[in-house]
Amino acid sequence: MSNNQEPHAVTGAPAAAAGYYADPAARKTYVRNMFNRTAKHYDSANRLFSLGSGALYRRLCLRWAGLRPGMLVVDVAVGTGLLAREMIALTRDKNAVVGVDVSEEMLTIARGKLGIKLVQAAAEALPLAADSADFLAMGYALRHIADLPAALAEALRVLRPGGTIVLLEISAPRKKFNRAFAAAYIGKVVPLLALLTQRDERARTLMRYHWETIVNYMPPEAVMEALTRAGFGTVQRWTELDLFHCYVGRKAAKADVAC
Repeated sequence: MSNNQEPHAVTGAPAAAAGYYADPAARKTYVRNMFNRTAKHYDSANRLFSLGSGALYRRLCLRWAGLRPGMLVVDVAVGTGLLAREMIALTRDKNAVVGVDVSEEMLTIARGKLGIKLVQAAAEALPLAADSADFLAMGYALRHIADLPAALAEALRVLRPGGTIVLLEISAPRKKFNRAFAAAYIGKVVPLLALLTQRDERARTLMRYHWETIVNYMPPEAVMEALTRAGFGTVQRWTELDLFHCYVGRKAAKADVAC
């Protein structure tokens, strides 16, 4: 593990993957429709992508961020519930976890697997009360959000003073060999395996979309700066394999605000 704390020197905004939506305004509709079409393939494609290590990594990230029993948790972009399942294991209370997603098909799968409270909504407009959650997470969702500053502002609003945000995301590797390997495996092998195992072109399209959004997304330092600009403090990043990033930030406690 490496726990990187770096200056927030880079700014940026999510870049659209060419060929998927004509302009940023179309992103939200495209993402919802795509995940509705491919929801049934998501879990199997994820297993191919992560080589079966996804559940362990998610739980390690949540533990590193400080999730523990007694906390009320929001999983934004809950998808099929892969991250929420680890939240339940750590909090030991499925009633402490709320999942939010724009895709009704993803929510249908999550509802059947987890039995937690689920809400259909976008990250930029959470139908949740202010200061109502201790912990808020987004698992591999940043690349799909149309307005990141708005989504982070909503996360800050929903979290209680002293609350924690944790973001799991993937960025294109910086080292030449790592980038070439990722491009070959994630960009070519995984989409092909998804097609062969699922026998559905939509599974390959989903994995191609993931890689193209990874390549076009902002660098890790820009994500950290976005968190800082949104008002989160003590921003940290844990990076694995020059590819997977876990970002953590804290909402100021009332005593800190008073100071």
